[in-house]
Amino acid sequence: MKLKYTAAWVGFTAAAMVAVSACGSEGVKRAVDVADRTDAIMAALARATDRTENLGSAEVRISTATATGAAPITMEGTYSWGGGYAFDVDMDTKAAQMQQLQHAPTTRMLFVDGAYYYDIDPQPSGPLKGKEWMKVDASAVFGEKGAQAFNGAGGGSPAASMKGLKYAKNVEDLGKETVDGRSATHYRARLDQAQLGKFKDAYGDQDTLSGAVTGGASSMTMDVWVGGDDLPVRLKQKIGAMTVTMDFEKFGRTAVVKAPPAAETGDVSKVVKDAAGKQ
Repeated sequence: MKLKYTAAWVGFTAAAMVAVSACGSEGVKRAVDVADRTDAIMAALARATDRTENLGSAEVRISTATATGAAPITMEGTYSWGGGYAFDVDMDTKAAQMQQLQHAPTTRMLFVDGAYYYDIDPQPSGPLKGKEWMKVDASAVFGEKGAQAFNGAGGGSPAASMKGLKYAKNVEDLGKETVDGRSATHYRARLDQAQLGKFKDAYGDQDTLSGAVTGGASSMTMDVWVGGDDLPVRLKQKIGAMTVTMDFEKFGRTAVVKAPPAAETGDVSKVVKDAAGKQ
């Protein structure tokens, strides 16, 4: 079985912990002004972080774009973080280049217990023979160290990203904007490779699938639009050559996402790891 080596194929969603960065100033007055603005931004982000973390899940629309010129991969579904990071989404089959494994226009994808699961058509041979689901461990995407950093920080959950922004100092307030028909305040944080911390293992290592997609990320820009209800309306992350945009439709209680039955699942983690090594 030949598996294509693309970002869309694994359908992972990028996330990172925004680290604390140094902040310079020119003159005492400017330093005071900057500190005042930073305090106001941090207070707003702290409120948004606490509300996001407490709610536990959200209905989302996601778009993942790379510099290859291919159409963005779109997904819709539920992200959950109250009982551990998990999601249950429908992904565009063609954009994800999964037509060889799934004939339906959308492919259901789960992430639970540190692994991705794809609802596929049963295959005639190989590790997916007669199987309804394909499993790819996160370590096959991010590498062993990267997977530990990714899973340990809450993976790609909005709560993990918002929590990182809560502690960031190098953040700008870009003012009011209308996003998805809603008024929101736009904040931005930029990080260099040193500020990525453990996430450089997940996104900066070009020997991993995620690193190949990002181009070996040496920087990250994170934008978040926060509505009047102190909840994020949109979260956008640019990691090297990859940009992931997440729009929040509504928030709710922690959603339960369960892994498919083992008897119906074919594990291709080793196949993906081997393919990444050959690349």
